[in-house]
Amino acid sequence: MRYFARKVGFFVLTLWAVVTLNFMIPRLQPGDPAELMVQNLVGKNAQLNRAQVEAMRDLLGAPSGSLFSQYWNYLGQLIQGNLGISYTYFPYSVAEVIGMAFWWTVILVGAVQVLSFAIGILLGAFAAWRRNSRFDTSVTVISTFVGTLQPFWIALLLIYGLGYGLGWFPTAGGYEASTPGFNGAFIYDAVSHAFLPALTLMIVTPIGWILGMRNTMIMNLGEDYIRLARAKGLPDRMIALRYAARNALLPSVAGFALALGGVLGGTILVETVFDYPGLGRLMGEAVGIKDYPLLQGLMLLTAVVTLVANLIADLLYGILDPRARRAAA
Repeated sequence: MRYFARKVGFFVLTLWAVVTLNFMIPRLQPGDPAELMVQNLVGKNAQLNRAQVEAMRDLLGAPSGSLFSQYWNYLGQLIQGNLGISYTYFPYSVAEVIGMAFWWTVILVGAVQVLSFAIGILLGAFAAWRRNSRFDTSVTVISTFVGTLQPFWIALLLIYGLGYGLGWFPTAGGYEASTPGFNGAFIYDAVSHAFLPALTLMIVTPIGWILGMRNTMIMNLGEDYIRLARAKGLPDRMIALRYAARNALLPSVAGFALALGGVLGGTILVETVFDYPGLGRLMGEAVGIKDYPLLQGLMLLTAVVTLVANLIADLLYGILDPRARRAAA
């Protein structure tokens, strides 16, 4: 019980630090967003009108008062789910803009991460069990080579080959002619548009799971309990799955949770290349246009999801490995 209480306590403390940093960092940025928006409207070389800047500041709901009062108001707004107004998609709120892009990224990258984890764990475990075989050598060499390739470079190759060359799949966007909704035409349209981004991620994301699982399981195969299991005449299948692979899987559980958290911000380049309407492309736009409220909301969402995923991994780790609970007692 003490183990779980400590993990929850660390989560609450880290969450407070993340929220505080998310409040402070945008306020350390040079420049005034209201001045920037007015300057964009009137032209780069035009003289700024202070009345227009103040009007824009009021329109955007720019914070005022002391830093402490701003922090207090910020916490109150967070509790109400109010993340401010997006400068880029005005007059939509940041929560509305993120909500429109959220499920595109979660469905695409979440499905890819789950499939990559399953494929990587299976290939890594089998390669370790068949260590120094032709299969192990092939998997290791191919994984090492593919791991050096950049996702955006693979994306460009797929666009050129499968998109423009063969014309099998759309090369940009999330859908084209169908009406958004839960209907067959839209689902088919969305899946065909998501195929190339998903394939790009599927090529590179299993690499870490394959090599990590292989190396961890090879170390476990040299442990005394594996030798004892072999000496007792247990079947190879039972030794591989119940003893070696099970123990080797524990470090990957924590890594998988962190990878899920990174889903929200780790696909900026891929979504930008395919013009995919997800959170990665949204973050790229927010950085380029200096949409601070939107960038702040995306960073907060990414950090909170990562922390929650990490907390779930810690709790699962304590359930799967009793030694972790005893060490914390």
